[in-house]
Amino acid sequence: MSIIPSSTKAPTTFVNGRPDLLMQEALTKVSPQAQAKAKSQAQDFEAVFLNSMFSQMTSGIKEDGPFGNTPSTGIWRSMMTEQYSKSFAQAGGIGISNDVYRTLILQQANAAS
Repeated sequence: MSIIPSSTKAPTTFVNGRPDLLMQEALTKVSPQAQAKAKSQAQDFEAVFLNSMFSQMTSGIKEDGPFGNTPSTGIWRSMMTEQYSKSFAQAGGIGISNDVYRTLILQQANAAS
């Protein structure tokens, strides 16, 4: 899903190259504050998912390397993985946050109706 600004009240949204009319209508029913909060929550959700994925990827790495084999190496690696996942999510991630955002907005619009 991508959002392209237009001259209408709600931005034009696209899914698979086609206008997402359902999302456009939903965006008119949800306040900008709620939209921003939903976007942030969707991004946080994707960061948690990516953190889990990255943690699994690095779980088999031996504790050798420039930081040696100390108890703090595991802690450092988990913090590094968390920051990587947040950076990935903020940069656009792998697309999970777009779908989560769309779902949150549609649910809020339905609740407002």
